[in-house]
Amino acid sequence: MTPTVGGGSGYSCTTASCPVDLNPGCPEDLKVWNGGNVVACKSSCLAYNTDEYCCRGAFNDPEVCKSSPSAIYFKSNCPRAYSYAYDDGTSTFTCQNTDYDVIFG
Repeated sequence: MTPTVGGGSGYSCTTASCPVDLNPGCPEDLKVWNGGNVVACKSSCLAYNTDEYCCRGAFNDPEVCKSSPSAIYFKSNCPRAYSYAYDDGTSTFTCQNTDYDVIFG
């Protein structure tokens, strides 16, 4: 997703992306296999479905919900992508009066 027009003073308008194939280095407990091949890398929330990893219930607060093992893996490989529910400090980009090119690959 690439901003094509707009931005302005006080706004951080940049491209959100992850140019890395996360499947090969995915932690073993998060790999999704199909026919002997890793086809996806699950989040800790999807893999364990706990309030702690999903930032819900008692953990539905940015002061309490912290980065999980998968979020750390995703963030280290894709620093410009959102890695967990409260990853706002490094992954929220605000654009004003902007058009976007959305490309699926």
